[in-house]
Amino acid sequence: MDSMEQRRNTIVDLVNQSGNISFAQLKEKIPQISEMTLRTDLKALDEAKRIVRVHGGAKSVDVVIGTDDMLSRRLVRNIEAKQLITQKALELIRKDTTIFLDSGSTTTMLASCLPDQSNLIYTNSLTCAAELGRLAKPSVHVLGGTMNRYSMSVCGIHTVRDVQRINFDQMFMGVTSYCEQTGFNCGVDEEAVLKKSVMNQAEQTIVLMDSSKVGVKNTYSICELRDVDIIVSDDNLPEEFIEECRKYGVQII
Repeated sequence: MDSMEQRRNTIVDLVNQSGNISFAQLKEKIPQISEMTLRTDLKALDEAKRIVRVHGGAKSVDVVIGTDDMLSRRLVRNIEAKQLITQKALELIRKDTTIFLDSGSTTTMLASCLPDQSNLIYTNSLTCAAELGRLAKPSVHVLGGTMNRYSMSVCGIHTVRDVQRINFDQMFMGVTSYCEQTGFNCGVDEEAVLKKSVMNQAEQTIVLMDSSKVGVKNTYSICELRDVDIIVSDDNLPEEFIEECRKYGVQII
């Protein structure tokens, strides 16, 4: 790279594009700089408040401590992967069943494509609810709770109490990341608790996750790989992750 400023601008761009990126992923994208230089750059950019340095990598400054990435950014990131995931997920939805739609950009895209058929649908996502408003046949229920203005969703003790009295046929869950050591993760403690609560009530847990989220740690653990039934993803999952899924009998679509 021509200069330190140009190099650091490139790092900021990569972090902003991903929202959440590991040190290894950054090193892979900028192989011409040393690990020591990259660590120095991350420290300087964190001090300048251009990124947020976290254990094992960095987050966009739009990721506020205790919250997930801004939904508005996620909606325009990895669109092709989200579209493929959505088309695959649609094939799993059965008529006359009870469904939980989690919050997130991919679940919002799924909600926008759901067929107008008889289903009982619960969601904690305000954007999913808005998309479901176009449908006439499903019965749509929006859970109550405290609004997270970053993810445009609700969570909290009242939300958890609501889902503990409902039995779901399918849960379509969004996650922020996955790594072998910590399992599936998200950036908000209360949302992690809600996801676990819904999983306990669901006959089938389906994770919607593009391949860029594999190998990345995040703050709060949701569950382990063995705890889910199906992973709907793009066609670029790492072979090591695919082998892990086979080990635990998790279906990949």
